[in-house]
Amino acid sequence: MCKKKTVNVVNSDDLRKKVSDVEIFGNPDTFQLICKASSKNEGWMKSTKAMEIPGRGCIIQVSTQQGDNVAEAICFVPDVVILVDDESGNKKIVKR
Repeated sequence: MCKKKTVNVVNSDDLRKKVSDVEIFGNPDTFQLICKASSKNEGWMKSTKAMEIPGRGCIIQVSTQQGDNVAEAICFVPDVVILVDDESGNKKIVKR
């Protein structure tokens, strides 16, 4: 039987606070969260993350999770960068 997953994590600091036994190797924030929506009660999560390759573009990853079912898509978008869009630290992808 699968245990309930923590679907509302936004970065590694948040992960460490919410999952007591998490083990991390490398930089878990290599991909930056662009947007996310989740429901713990309904067991679903959707997110978009990006990893910038300086001077080239971004790798974009879209994830959807419903219960134990996970779908992922990943693609490279040339000539874009990740920008911090507002005072809350929200990020967006823009043409370079």
